[in-house]
Order: sequence, then structure tokens, then C-alpha cells
Amino acid sequence: MSQLEVLPLFPRHELLHQVEARGIRLTAQRRALIETIQEATTHLDAESLLKQACEREPGINRATVYRTIELLKKLGMIDELDLMHLDGEKHYYEVRTKQDHLHLACFECGKIIEFATPAFERLKQEIAAANQFEIQVIRLEAGGLCGACAAKQKKHLQ
Repeated sequence: MSQLEVLPLFPRHELLHQVEARGIRLTAQRRALIETIQEATTHLDAESLLKQACEREPGINRATVYRTIELLKKLGMIDELDLMHLDGEKHYYEVRTKQDHLHLACFECGKIIEFATPAFERLKQEIAAANQFEIQVIRLEAGGLCGACAAKQKKHLQ
């Protein structure tokens, strides 16, 4: 399986500014991790995050990665995704976006497509109203074949 590929389509919150605004101390290691997550063009798992952040700041250890991930999750700044478990039981992280969106995961090539639509926003409102529930986080994933892989499969079946 290829690396999970995604092109972020939605504005992301600026993590460094949010962390600093909350008075949280930014060590060089934590800064490197946060910058790596912020600038990622793919959904990163903890291992990938560690490798990429070590290019900025050598010596970051695994414990610092997990502590930083937990801090950012607790503060509501990043989301944890399983992305249809395309790559085993790995969990992936992305900066919380300013707009909720869906993840479409291709079972064949591993591509992740982010998608938003007004219909999804209306569905969220309907769910909240029908259940007298204030939705703060919503995650939705769908698995299948991207356009390119579906076309290849269709061609092979002919």
C-alpha cells in the first residue's frame, strides 16, 4: 500500500499561534513537532511525525511525540483518524479544520480525498436538532475506489 496521500483542501487552524496564545511552553522539540503537523501534505501517523520532525530538530523521542499529540488532541487542535485502517491499526493526525469534512479512502491505492458539502452541514444540523445535542466533533469516513482505481478495475474486467 502506498503512503496515504491527501491534499488538504480546507483552511487549517494555525497551531503555533493557538498553543502560544494558551500560554503553553514551546520547547524546540515541541515546536518542530507542531510545525511538522501544520505543514503536512499527508495525514501523518506517529512514526511519520517523528521521522519528519527529527529532520528539523534531531533528538526528538517517541515519548515527546505522543505527549505532544495528546496535548493537541486535548486542546481540540488536531483530529485523530483511523482512515478505514488502510494501513493496519495506525492512527493518523491532522490539524483541525475550520470546516468539517468527510474522508474518502481508496482501498486500492491509499489515496485520501477530503470532501465537504452543504448537505453534510444540513445533516449535522438535523442530527443535532432531532436529538437536542450540541455536536462539537464529527468524523465520517467512506471506503471504496478513487476514480483512477475504479477506471483501472473496470478496464481489467472488460
